[in-house]
Amino acid sequence: MENPTWAPAGIDTERASAARMYDYYLGGSHNFAVDRELAEKLLAVLPEGVYIARANRAFLRRAVRYCVGQGVRQLVDIGSGIPTVGNVHEVAQQAAPDARVVYVDIDPVAVEHSRHLLRGNELTAAVQADLRDPAAILDHPEVGRLVDWDRPVAVLLVAVLHFVSDDAEVARILATLRDRVAPGSFLVISHATHEGWPEETGQITEMYRRSVTPLTTRTTDQVRGLFDGWSLVDPGVVPGPQWRPEPDGPEEAPPIRASVIAGVGHRR
Repeated sequence: MENPTWAPAGIDTERASAARMYDYYLGGSHNFAVDRELAEKLLAVLPEGVYIARANRAFLRRAVRYCVGQGVRQLVDIGSGIPTVGNVHEVAQQAAPDARVVYVDIDPVAVEHSRHLLRGNELTAAVQADLRDPAAILDHPEVGRLVDWDRPVAVLLVAVLHFVSDDAEVARILATLRDRVAPGSFLVISHATHEGWPEETGQITEMYRRSVTPLTTRTTDQVRGLFDGWSLVDPGVVPGPQWRPEPDGPEEAPPIRASVIAGVGHRR
Protein backbone atom coordinates (compact mmCIF):
# COMPACT_ATOMS: atom_id res chain seq x y z
CA MET A 1 0.00 0.00 0.00
CA GLU A 2 1.42 3.36 -1.01
CA ASN A 3 1.91 6.09 1.54
CA PRO A 4 -0.46 9.06 1.26
CA THR A 5 0.82 12.10 -0.58
CA TRP A 6 1.34 14.04 2.65
CA ALA A 7 3.81 11.45 4.00
CA PRO A 8 7.44 12.38 3.27
CA ALA A 9 9.67 9.59 1.96
CA GLY A 10 11.33 7.38 4.54
CA ILE A 11 8.68 7.54 7.29
CA ASP A 12 8.31 4.29 9.24
CA THR A 13 4.63 3.38 9.13
CA GLU A 14 5.07 0.12 11.06
CA ARG A 15 5.70 1.65 14.49
CA ALA A 16 3.39 4.00 16.38
CA SER A 17 4.48 7.59 16.90
CA ALA A 18 3.40 9.58 19.96
CA ALA A 19 3.15 12.65 17.76
CA ARG A 20 0.84 10.92 15.27
CA MET A 21 -1.23 9.45 18.11
CA TYR A 22 -1.74 12.95 19.45
CA ASP A 23 -2.71 14.04 15.96
CA TYR A 24 -5.32 11.24 15.96
CA TYR A 25 -6.74 12.39 19.30
CA LEU A 26 -7.03 15.89 17.88
CA GLY A 27 -9.00 14.68 14.87
CA GLY A 28 -6.12 15.13 12.44
CA SER A 29 -5.37 13.02 9.38
CA HIS A 30 -1.58 12.67 9.67
CA ASN A 31 -1.61 9.24 11.33
CA PHE A 32 -1.57 5.57 10.38
CA ALA A 33 -3.43 2.44 11.52
CA VAL A 34 -0.62 1.52 13.91
CA ASP A 35 -0.98 4.90 15.63
CA ARG A 36 -4.74 4.58 15.92
CA GLU A 37 -4.48 1.04 17.34
CA LEU A 38 -2.23 2.05 20.25
CA ALA A 39 -4.22 5.23 20.83
CA GLU A 40 -7.40 3.18 21.19
CA LYS A 41 -5.72 0.92 23.77
CA LEU A 42 -4.91 3.97 25.87
CA LEU A 43 -8.44 5.26 25.47
CA ALA A 44 -9.77 1.97 26.82
CA VAL A 45 -8.03 2.83 30.10
CA LEU A 46 -8.78 6.56 30.07
CA PRO A 47 -11.89 7.20 27.93
CA GLU A 48 -11.56 10.96 28.44
CA GLY A 49 -8.27 10.86 26.52
CA VAL A 50 -9.63 12.49 23.36
CA TYR A 51 -11.19 15.32 25.33
CA ILE A 52 -7.99 15.73 27.39
CA ALA A 53 -5.88 16.05 24.22
CA ARG A 54 -8.28 18.51 22.61
CA ALA A 55 -8.62 20.55 25.80
CA ASN A 56 -4.84 20.69 26.04
CA ARG A 57 -4.66 21.88 22.44
CA ALA A 58 -7.31 24.48 23.17
CA PHE A 59 -5.20 25.73 26.09
CA LEU A 60 -2.23 25.99 23.74
CA ARG A 61 -4.21 28.12 21.29
CA ARG A 62 -5.47 30.42 24.05
CA ALA A 63 -1.97 30.79 25.48
CA VAL A 64 -0.54 31.62 22.04
CA ARG A 65 -3.21 34.25 21.45
CA TYR A 66 -2.52 35.70 24.89
CA CYS A 67 1.25 35.94 24.29
CA VAL A 68 0.79 37.50 20.85
CA GLY A 69 -1.74 39.89 22.35
CA GLN A 70 0.96 40.98 24.79
CA GLY A 71 3.18 41.96 21.87
CA VAL A 72 5.30 38.80 21.51
CA ARG A 73 6.22 38.01 17.91
CA GLN A 74 8.58 35.08 18.49
CA LEU A 75 7.44 31.65 19.68
CA VAL A 76 9.49 28.50 20.26
CA ASP A 77 7.38 25.35 20.66
CA ILE A 78 9.54 22.63 22.27
CA GLY A 79 8.12 19.12 22.08
CA SER A 80 5.75 20.30 19.38
CA GLY A 81 4.85 17.02 17.67
CA ILE A 82 3.05 17.46 14.37
CA PRO A 83 1.97 21.08 13.79
CA THR A 84 -1.54 20.42 12.61
CA VAL A 85 -5.13 21.00 13.79
CA GLY A 86 -4.91 24.41 15.44
CA ASN A 87 -1.14 24.69 15.22
CA VAL A 88 0.95 27.45 16.76
CA HIS A 89 2.03 29.28 13.61
CA GLU A 90 -1.50 29.47 12.20
CA VAL A 91 -2.90 30.83 15.46
CA ALA A 92 -0.03 33.28 15.94
CA GLN A 93 0.12 34.49 12.35
CA GLN A 94 -3.62 34.93 12.16
CA ALA A 95 -3.30 37.45 14.99
CA ALA A 96 0.05 38.87 13.85
CA PRO A 97 1.22 38.02 10.31
CA ASP A 98 4.83 38.87 11.22
CA ALA A 99 4.96 36.30 14.04
CA ARG A 100 7.87 33.85 13.83
CA VAL A 101 7.49 30.27 15.05
CA VAL A 102 10.06 27.52 15.60
CA TYR A 103 8.89 23.96 16.23
CA VAL A 104 11.31 21.66 18.08
CA ASP A 105 10.89 17.91 18.55
CA ILE A 106 13.18 14.95 19.20
CA ASP A 107 11.13 12.65 16.97
CA PRO A 108 12.52 12.68 13.41
CA VAL A 109 9.14 11.56 12.07
CA ALA A 110 7.41 14.58 13.62
CA VAL A 111 10.10 16.88 12.27
CA GLU A 112 9.79 15.45 8.76
CA HIS A 113 6.04 15.95 8.89
CA SER A 114 6.52 19.47 10.17
CA ARG A 115 8.90 20.49 7.42
CA HIS A 116 6.54 19.08 4.82
CA LEU A 117 3.58 20.99 6.24
CA LEU A 118 5.53 24.24 6.68
CA ARG A 119 6.95 24.46 3.16
CA GLY A 120 6.74 27.96 1.76
CA ASN A 121 6.32 29.70 5.13
CA GLU A 122 9.63 31.48 5.68
CA LEU A 123 8.61 32.68 9.13
CA THR A 124 8.56 29.12 10.48
CA ALA A 125 11.09 26.34 10.99
CA ALA A 126 11.16 22.79 12.33
CA VAL A 127 14.23 21.61 14.25
CA GLN A 128 15.14 18.17 15.51
CA ALA A 129 16.61 18.53 19.00
CA ASP A 130 16.34 17.11 22.51
CA LEU A 131 14.64 19.08 25.28
CA ARG A 132 17.28 17.71 27.65
CA ASP A 133 19.91 19.75 25.80
CA PRO A 134 18.32 23.20 25.89
CA ALA A 135 21.57 24.98 25.00
CA ALA A 136 21.64 23.13 21.67
CA ILE A 137 18.12 24.37 20.96
CA LEU A 138 18.91 27.94 21.91
CA ASP A 139 22.05 27.98 19.74
CA HIS A 140 20.66 26.05 16.76
CA PRO A 141 21.21 27.98 13.47
CA GLU A 142 17.56 27.67 12.40
CA VAL A 143 16.41 28.96 15.76
CA GLY A 144 18.87 31.83 15.45
CA ARG A 145 17.53 32.65 11.97
CA LEU A 146 14.09 33.39 13.37
CA VAL A 147 14.57 34.25 17.05
CA ASP A 148 16.33 37.27 18.53
CA TRP A 149 16.92 36.34 22.17
CA ASP A 150 17.36 40.01 23.07
CA ARG A 151 13.63 40.50 22.39
CA PRO A 152 10.66 38.91 24.18
CA VAL A 153 9.86 35.34 23.18
CA ALA A 154 7.20 32.83 24.18
CA VAL A 155 8.67 29.44 25.10
CA LEU A 156 6.03 26.71 24.86
CA LEU A 157 6.49 23.49 26.83
CA VAL A 158 3.06 21.98 26.31
CA ALA A 159 2.59 18.34 27.37
CA VAL A 160 6.31 17.58 27.22
CA LEU A 161 7.92 18.04 30.66
CA HIS A 162 6.11 14.97 31.97
CA PHE A 163 8.41 12.95 29.72
CA VAL A 164 11.40 14.06 31.83
CA SER A 165 11.34 12.02 35.04
CA ASP A 166 14.18 13.63 36.99
CA ASP A 167 13.09 16.77 38.85
CA ALA A 168 16.64 18.14 38.97
CA GLU A 169 16.95 17.76 35.20
CA VAL A 170 13.65 19.57 34.67
CA ALA A 171 14.89 22.40 36.91
CA ARG A 172 18.14 22.62 34.93
CA ILE A 173 16.29 22.76 31.62
CA LEU A 174 13.99 25.51 32.82
CA ALA A 175 16.82 27.52 34.37
CA THR A 176 18.76 27.43 31.08
CA LEU A 177 15.73 28.68 29.15
CA ARG A 178 14.84 31.31 31.76
CA ASP A 179 18.35 32.73 31.85
CA ARG A 180 18.47 33.19 28.06
CA VAL A 181 15.15 34.93 27.41
CA ALA A 182 14.68 38.70 27.53
CA PRO A 183 12.41 40.55 29.97
CA GLY A 184 8.85 40.52 28.68
CA SER A 185 9.08 36.86 27.65
CA PHE A 186 6.52 34.19 28.53
CA LEU A 187 6.74 30.53 29.56
CA VAL A 188 3.78 28.29 28.72
CA ILE A 189 3.52 24.90 30.45
CA SER A 190 0.95 22.13 30.53
CA HIS A 191 1.67 18.92 32.42
CA ALA A 192 0.00 15.59 33.21
CA THR A 193 -1.15 15.11 36.80
CA HIS A 194 -2.40 12.06 38.69
CA GLU A 195 -4.52 14.14 41.06
CA GLY A 196 -7.78 13.52 39.22
CA TRP A 197 -7.24 9.91 38.14
CA PRO A 198 -5.17 7.98 40.76
CA GLU A 199 -6.67 4.58 39.89
CA GLU A 200 -5.75 4.76 36.18
CA THR A 201 -2.32 6.33 36.71
CA GLY A 202 -0.53 3.02 37.20
CA GLN A 203 -1.91 1.50 34.01
CA ILE A 204 -1.18 4.56 31.90
CA THR A 205 2.35 5.04 33.21
CA GLU A 206 3.07 1.32 32.72
CA MET A 207 2.09 1.60 29.06
CA TYR A 208 4.42 4.55 28.61
CA ARG A 209 7.19 2.82 30.59
CA ARG A 210 7.39 0.21 27.85
CA SER A 211 7.88 2.97 25.29
CA VAL A 212 10.77 5.33 24.65
CA THR A 213 8.92 8.12 26.47
CA PRO A 214 8.08 7.12 30.07
CA LEU A 215 5.51 9.35 31.73
CA THR A 216 5.98 11.09 35.08
CA THR A 217 2.95 12.84 36.52
CA ARG A 218 3.32 15.76 38.94
CA THR A 219 1.06 17.61 41.36
CA THR A 220 -0.29 21.12 40.96
CA ASP A 221 2.19 22.36 43.58
CA GLN A 222 5.09 20.72 41.74
CA VAL A 223 4.07 22.29 38.44
CA ARG A 224 3.66 25.66 40.12
CA GLY A 225 7.27 25.28 41.27
CA LEU A 226 8.40 24.94 37.64
CA PHE A 227 7.71 28.66 37.22
CA ASP A 228 10.58 29.65 39.53
CA GLY A 229 11.80 33.08 38.39
CA TRP A 230 8.58 33.84 36.50
CA SER A 231 5.49 35.76 37.58
CA LEU A 232 2.39 33.66 37.06
CA VAL A 233 -0.30 35.14 34.85
CA ASP A 234 -3.80 34.95 36.34
CA PRO A 235 -5.39 32.51 37.09
CA GLY A 236 -2.10 30.77 37.91
CA VAL A 237 -1.60 27.01 37.61
CA VAL A 238 -5.00 25.37 37.12
CA PRO A 239 -6.61 22.51 35.17
CA GLY A 240 -6.07 23.36 31.50
CA PRO A 241 -9.74 24.05 30.68
CA GLN A 242 -9.87 26.60 33.50
CA TRP A 243 -7.03 28.73 32.14
CA ARG A 244 -8.82 31.75 30.62
CA PRO A 245 -11.61 29.70 28.96
CA GLU A 246 -13.34 31.12 25.93
CA PRO A 247 -17.10 31.03 25.26
CA ASP A 248 -18.37 28.07 23.25
CA GLY A 249 -15.06 26.21 23.49
CA PRO A 250 -14.56 22.56 24.51
CA GLU A 251 -14.00 23.93 28.02
CA GLU A 252 -17.79 24.16 28.33
CA ALA A 253 -17.96 20.47 29.35
CA PRO A 254 -14.67 19.56 31.05
CA PRO A 255 -14.16 16.14 32.62
CA ILE A 256 -14.73 16.07 36.36
CA ARG A 257 -11.24 14.69 36.94
CA ALA A 258 -8.22 16.93 36.43
CA SER A 259 -5.73 15.28 34.07
CA VAL A 260 -3.62 18.14 32.70
CA ILE A 261 -2.73 21.29 34.59
CA ALA A 262 -1.42 24.42 32.94
CA GLY A 263 -0.11 27.91 33.46
CA VAL A 264 1.71 30.84 31.88
CA GLY A 265 4.59 32.75 33.41
CA HIS A 266 5.89 36.24 32.62
CA ARG A 267 9.56 37.23 32.80
CA ARG A 268 9.68 40.76 34.17
